[in-house]
Formats: sequence, C-alpha cells, structure tokens
Amino acid sequence: MIKKTILSALALCVLSAPLVFAQENPEEKTEPQKFDPSVQRTFYICGTSHHMDLNPHTSSFSNEAQIINGLQEGLFSYDPKSLEPVPALAESYKISRDKKRWTFTMREGATFSDGTPITAQTIIDSWLLMQKTPNAPYASLLDCIQGIRDYREGKIDKDKVGLKVSGKKLIVLLNTPTAHLPRLLCHHSFSAFTGDMNVFSGAFKIAEFNSQELTLVKNERYWDSKNVALNEIKITLSDDEKENTWLFNTGRTDWVMYSIDSDKLINKNSLKISAIFGTSYLFFTCRNKYWDDANFRNALITAIPWEKLRAGNLIPATTLVYPLAGYPQVEGLTEGNEDEAVELMNEVREKASIPKDKILDITFGISDGEYMMEMAKILKEAWAPLGVNLVPFKIKEEEYLNAIPYLNYDIFSYSWIGDFADPLAFLELFREGSTLNQTSWKNSKFTELLNQADLTTDASERYKLLSRAEQVLIDDGVVMPIRHSVSLHAIDLKSVGGWYTNALDLHPLKYIFFKDYIQSDAPNVVVGPDLHVSPNYDFTSLTFLQQR
Repeated sequence: MIKKTILSALALCVLSAPLVFAQENPEEKTEPQKFDPSVQRTFYICGTSHHMDLNPHTSSFSNEAQIINGLQEGLFSYDPKSLEPVPALAESYKISRDKKRWTFTMREGATFSDGTPITAQTIIDSWLLMQKTPNAPYASLLDCIQGIRDYREGKIDKDKVGLKVSGKKLIVLLNTPTAHLPRLLCHHSFSAFTGDMNVFSGAFKIAEFNSQELTLVKNERYWDSKNVALNEIKITLSDDEKENTWLFNTGRTDWVMYSIDSDKLINKNSLKISAIFGTSYLFFTCRNKYWDDANFRNALITAIPWEKLRAGNLIPATTLVYPLAGYPQVEGLTEGNEDEAVELMNEVREKASIPKDKILDITFGISDGEYMMEMAKILKEAWAPLGVNLVPFKIKEEEYLNAIPYLNYDIFSYSWIGDFADPLAFLELFREGSTLNQTSWKNSKFTELLNQADLTTDASERYKLLSRAEQVLIDDGVVMPIRHSVSLHAIDLKSVGGWYTNALDLHPLKYIFFKDYIQSDAPNVVVGPDLHVSPNYDFTSLTFLQQR
C-alpha cells in the first residue's frame, strides 16, 4: 500500500501519553449502535492516491482493503473496535474434537447485489477461483485446508480438496488444527466473490469509479442492510495535504486518511495517531551469489549503524513482529560493529576463496524518494570497509511494490501490516511455498518450527514456537527491521460513530454513521493524546510504502 504518512511537528509534539498498541480483546465485542436515519447523509472520505485494485483475490494494499471490506464479505467480518471475528455469511460454526473439521452453517437468505443466492458452494467456488488466479498473494493462507495447495499447483482436481457441501452447511477439512481460522477468514481475500467486479456480497456496491473518485451506494440486498446507516459514500483519492485539510476544516469531507497537514488542522481533537500491527523493513532476496549465503549477509548486518539507520522514526523496530502480549521476546538487531563486521567478512571470503581486495557488488532496489536515498547512502558507507559496493536502482514509488517479484536485485524495502494480530501474519511472508514470499530463502529449521506451531493447540506453546521461528529468520540475516507502523487519520468522533482506532487500522464501512450532533462555531483545539513524541522528531521520515 502506498501511504504518504507525513506528520507535522505541531501535531506530534503536543501528544503526551505513552505509546499503547491496541491489541484485540477476545472478550470484547462492540454492541450495535443505534443511529437516527434522519441525520444520515453522504459520507465523504479523502483517501491516498493509488491505482486501486478492488479485486479481493489480487488486492494486497491496505487502502484497497479498507474499501473492499465494504464491498465484499465472507464467512466472518471484523468487529469495528476489537477486530474479533463477527459471524457474517456464516451464522454459526462447529469444530470437531480433533480441531480439523469445521462445519459452517450458512446464513439463510443471503444474496449478492444482483440477487444471486450465496450458498456454501459459493464460498467453495470463490476460494478455488482464488487458487487459480495469477498473482493472488493470499492464496497460500488457505494451505491449512486439505489438498488446496496441491490443487493450486495443478496436482489434483478440485473434488479432492477438503471443501464439501452438506445442505446449507460448508464443511472445511484441515491438515492441522488452525485456531486462528476465523480471524483469517475475516480478510477480504476469502469473501464470497464470483469474479464479476460488478457483483458484491458486502454492505455497499460501486456506483461510479475512476482514477480520482469512487462512489459507493448501499447494497439493499445485503443480508444486514437494515443495520447499515449510510446510503452513499464518496471517496476522493488525493495526496494533496493542503487541499485535504481545507476540505476537512470546512466540513466538505468527513474523514482524511494519512495525507493531511496537521499543522493547519483546526479541530486538533480530530487527529487520530496510533501504533498499528505493522513493520517496515529491508530484506535480502537471497537469489544471487554471495548474498544467498547467511554468513555474507550477517557480515553486512553487523556493519550497519542501526541507530543512524533508524533515526527519525517514531517507533524504531529491532524485530520483525510487533511485540504482542504473551509472545516471547526475540533478540533483535540493535548494535553495529564495524571491526567485527570486517573480521566476519574476511573469514567468509577466505572460506569462499574470494580475495580480500575484490569488490563485491550488491544491488538495492529503492523507491525514488529522499528517505530511501538517504538509507542507501548510510548502507553504502557502512559496507564500503568490507569491500562491498552498494548499487542503488531507483524505482518509481507507485510501481515499487508490484515490481519486486520481477527485478533481480539483492535488497528491497517493504512495509507490511498484519491481516490479523498474530505472529504468523508476518512469518508467513518467509514460509517456503507461500504466495506472499518475495524471497528465495529456504531454511528447514524455520519451516519445521512453523509446522510444529500449526500442530499445537496450546496457545502459549504456539507463541514459543513462532518466536523461535522469528529468531531463526533474524539470525539467518534475512530481514533488517527499521520501524513499526503508525496510522494517521482526521475524523471528528463527536459527529461520526462506529469508527475506532484499532491494531490493524481497518475501519469497516458498514458500521459508520452520523451522530445527532451539532458542531460548535469554535472548535476545541486541545489535541487528544495517543503517542508521546519528542519535540526533535524528524517527521518527514514517516513517508513510507505499506502493503497488507
């Protein structure tokens, strides 16, 4: 996801509360809020500029996810506050004693926007369609289902996949117990989708769509339409911070995502900044000679001046997974040592019969912004004493993430927001055979730990296994964590209901409504605190690319 996240000094310097990461509370469910139909009107949103892919099977950017979650729906949807799974197209479900047979009872009377019934077979057809769709990033997340990977790879027919229909029930047969399955199935990729971009299973449908504007209207055939307050949503795609801020200040837009000049924001209470379950990092593709060897990679990592590389970031990251409650601590990357790095490089050169004076090139694909250029400069200077020459290659920012699979460079930058608050949401990015994996890295110990985690039904033991897997990933020199992600929005919650700050920065459109509230002539300019930020913070560094 391309997210222009530039926070002004005024906005952040006055925030005074300590950082809190909003994790889901399994016991917490948001009670439905009543709304007054007479005060509802068109809801206006300013979103980040981006070439939108609204196909739920191929989309991977989080600004797309925000919209698709309103257009398409699967067996579960997200609670707007806790993000816990809420029954959607599945009214209920049962799990067998061995945890490997899940039976979902489909919701009676659910239809698509064109009136076509949504049945258990609809879900099967949608999931199998995704497996055969090129560039479907989340397809492998269903590999917990019996036979689905073999079907994707053309080894078996679809009738051999562990997906069955029994009346109005969908039966899912798993390879291993998968406790997080309901959370996973909230994701838009697993919605009921026919492949027709003009047919919708969610609360809204598209009325108009072009490169700059998107209009959604209420889907009257949606099974829960009576509880959807808004009849129309207009979304403008713009990175013009001054224009977006003016629109918000003058009441011409109700919600601005990311691209806002917070210095010029009149109602400071409307600024919502929080940590989310995301990480920006560099990674080795492990495709080319030398850099497919962990010893070479670790020599480079040891030379990195981490404090300098992470300077100016609001939440520096030393590990890949944002720390979760109950997740064992992983030893991250914190200190560089040039002398030790030179020694390590000399040792690995000797073992590989490479002369000490031979210059080794390493390529770095970077977006064309100043932040990435500065990062490349720091790494180039750090690695020069090791006889390594970093060669940066610029890629247009809007093309960067989609270009990664097709460019044979050694290092790329990535920002990822987890799709559910679980370490696997990140570790899956490096699992061998995963459709999310952008590397050629393979490690049998890492794979075995993930497999063991898949088998256990003990939550604590599972976290221990996943933390060990993350440690293998870091120790093998594959990832270089830079920062954890931050969300930035402007929305007046005195007049808008159903919108909550949450860990995944997802805000289901079906729950949003206007309150019966009259804005005073003199807005309150006291900022509601969420993060504590130093007055010397470099806010321009928050411009980054993120993907979901």
